[in-house]
Amino acid sequence: MFQNYLKIALRNLKRNKTYALLNVLGLTVGIGACLLVFLVIQYETSFDNFHNNKENIYRIGSEFHNQDGVSYSSGVAFPVGAALRVDFPQIKQVASILKSGGDQVTIEDATGKTLKKFSEPELYFAEPSFFSMFNFPFLAGSAKSLSEPNTVVLSQAIAEKYFGDWKTAVGKTIKYQNKDIFKVTGVIKNAPANTDFPLEVVISYITYTNANKERLTDWVSTYGQHSTFVELPQEFTAAKLNAALPAFTKKHKPDEYSKDGYIAQPLTEIHFDDRFGNYRGQTFSKELITALLLIGIFLIVVACVNFINLATAQAVNRSKEVGVRKVLGSSRKQLAFQFLSETAIITIFALLAAIAVAAATLPFLNKLLETKMILSFADDPVLLLFLFVVAILVIVLSGLYPAMILSGFNPITALKSKITSKMAGGISLRRGLVILQFTIAHVLIIGTLIVVSQADYFRNASLGFDKAAIINVYIPGDSLSRSKIDYLNNQLSKNSNVESVSFSFASPSDNSNWQSDFKYDHAARSTDFSANLKWADENYFKLYGLEFVAGRPYYPSDTVREFVVNETLLRKLGITNPKDAIGKQIDFWDGGHVANIVGVVKDFNAYSLKEPMAPVVLSTWKDVYQMASIKIKPGKEKETLAAVEKIWNEIYPSYVYSYQFLDEKIAGFYKQENQLAELYQLFAGIAIFISCLGLYGLISFMVVQRTKEVGIRKVLGASVSNIIFLLSKEFTILILIAFAVAAPLAWYFMHQWLQDYTYRITPGIGIFLSAILASVVIAWITVGYRAIKAAIANPVKSLRTE
Repeated sequence: MFQNYLKIALRNLKRNKTYALLNVLGLTVGIGACLLVFLVIQYETSFDNFHNNKENIYRIGSEFHNQDGVSYSSGVAFPVGAALRVDFPQIKQVASILKSGGDQVTIEDATGKTLKKFSEPELYFAEPSFFSMFNFPFLAGSAKSLSEPNTVVLSQAIAEKYFGDWKTAVGKTIKYQNKDIFKVTGVIKNAPANTDFPLEVVISYITYTNANKERLTDWVSTYGQHSTFVELPQEFTAAKLNAALPAFTKKHKPDEYSKDGYIAQPLTEIHFDDRFGNYRGQTFSKELITALLLIGIFLIVVACVNFINLATAQAVNRSKEVGVRKVLGSSRKQLAFQFLSETAIITIFALLAAIAVAAATLPFLNKLLETKMILSFADDPVLLLFLFVVAILVIVLSGLYPAMILSGFNPITALKSKITSKMAGGISLRRGLVILQFTIAHVLIIGTLIVVSQADYFRNASLGFDKAAIINVYIPGDSLSRSKIDYLNNQLSKNSNVESVSFSFASPSDNSNWQSDFKYDHAARSTDFSANLKWADENYFKLYGLEFVAGRPYYPSDTVREFVVNETLLRKLGITNPKDAIGKQIDFWDGGHVANIVGVVKDFNAYSLKEPMAPVVLSTWKDVYQMASIKIKPGKEKETLAAVEKIWNEIYPSYVYSYQFLDEKIAGFYKQENQLAELYQLFAGIAIFISCLGLYGLISFMVVQRTKEVGIRKVLGASVSNIIFLLSKEFTILILIAFAVAAPLAWYFMHQWLQDYTYRITPGIGIFLSAILASVVIAWITVGYRAIKAAIANPVKSLRTE
């Protein structure tokens, strides 16, 4: 019986090649896109799930209360870990870790000769308990060795990079910052791709605290890259810990800062919460996961709607077949099963093709999202289950309704060829399905246009400073290297292609930021907000094109002697006239750095455009400079970069040379928005493609059904344009109706998305007009070929058709 069903199904599909091809193509693209969405969601929700006690691990984060509301940081003060052990003995484990990326690591031979040198972006200081809490297996050595100073643990890949064979690494030494010698006491397995702890070089935490003992008593300063984790027992929940942390804060922090506090954040939330961030430097919001999930569902629905539309449209052509089968004794159940068998065959073909399409597309998606997703059925039974469920759903959603319609024809009516398009599933149903398809497509198109526009705004908005043709070169942090800054400046300035050079702690917009409150004009208490501190030399203003609204730049100095502030800082202080601030005193850290304001610059964005304008204080302080900013003449980049590298290597031969263009650094702030824009473009294109496949199938069916009508109209004098308009107008009306439904939905959802950004576009009517215009043009192109072919056909042949 089943063999007969299969033979008949294959025979029918072979007879209707175009119908079968359109359905297979539509389902292939829809299932393939859904499979890719599943892989992305599966990957992003798998981060750090491999830790045995993940449900009981929490990160202690900081929250700051100020006049702008509440802000958060993943970092805590250095004494927090030790105090938690004392104040909460019921906590099972406490582990502190500090990221200190970009540090120099040198490999030397027995005579001290440099063999290799590296700048390591993933270098950490960690307590031994970190490896007891988290599952990063040791291939050699153990975490206990990190209880001793000047010890280091390497990942397998890093050990091979340093020494050739990780098995020989233990017992060897590396030089840190061209100064300290560390003994390799362990090798850990390479961290998996789906972790927010990309550990490569891990130095004992005690090494850092021994060299910075003053930080162990500093409860005021918060270091963004210094995190403390706790593992809680079942009976001591996070709710209980969070309830006790305010008292913990009040006990240890000075009264002036007791309004700030700490909060326990679940490990399972770290990958998704951009308020705190993570060591990987990239979060993936749960809202985005929901959006991708909906897109995946929408694309499957669009593909299934296509199938239903085409199947019901084809029903008229198969009415006699149904009539004959019923007369010969076939039951409705048997006929329904026959048609479902055809749907299943099409779905299986589409599923296999979708797997191939997804496999071919996955490398592009990995590159776009900077992920390491794999399509492996042997290692991922969940993937097989997902595809099985999708196949069943597609067969049921796509095939059940057409099967019920086709199997329900009256045999006498069918044999008399009186089955009409209206009886075969209803014209209104197909219209409704076309509207549903294009509603989804329009929502994705409008969403895409808004996301792309927001990304373009980020890319092109004025930040209040010049960022063109400027490179940031990172200089070593030791005192000997800093003593060579003036010589480096002189050598760089001799190059005619170098327009300007400045040394600073950070660029105007930077990932590396220093914030602090201060006392203004001899006030007794510090401000209730923090300023962004930009330590920079006197050339900083000229190089970055910062404009003054009052006063002057500060004079050259190696220490803090004068301050320049921005307009936002004055507004927060309640000062409306910038000139009134000139000569007023600013005091950082109770006399640590005291000087007068000598100038006020126009506002510039110290952070990304996702955040509000920050109050900024600028001053000289040579001891903390960590980069040279070099402005290059336009068009001279290549030769100037080579010259800069040569100068660098002459002055700092023991250090790794690295640089970054400022505009590329700033573009990195909006990486996720750019990725989202490209994803939306991809999925919107897929939705339009599937919808247009359906339109092509429907117009083909309509042309066949109305062949004689078209011939009569041509005989009576209808022009080609009249015929094309006749065949196209219905689809145009349906697309316009779909747009009317989609526009308010898209506006609402994208308006909510835009609220996450301080600086954002206002979606204008142009975006919506572009969306409807693009849809109509694409639809006309889709139906145009078949409409034109029908319009120019010989009416004599048309009138002979029956």
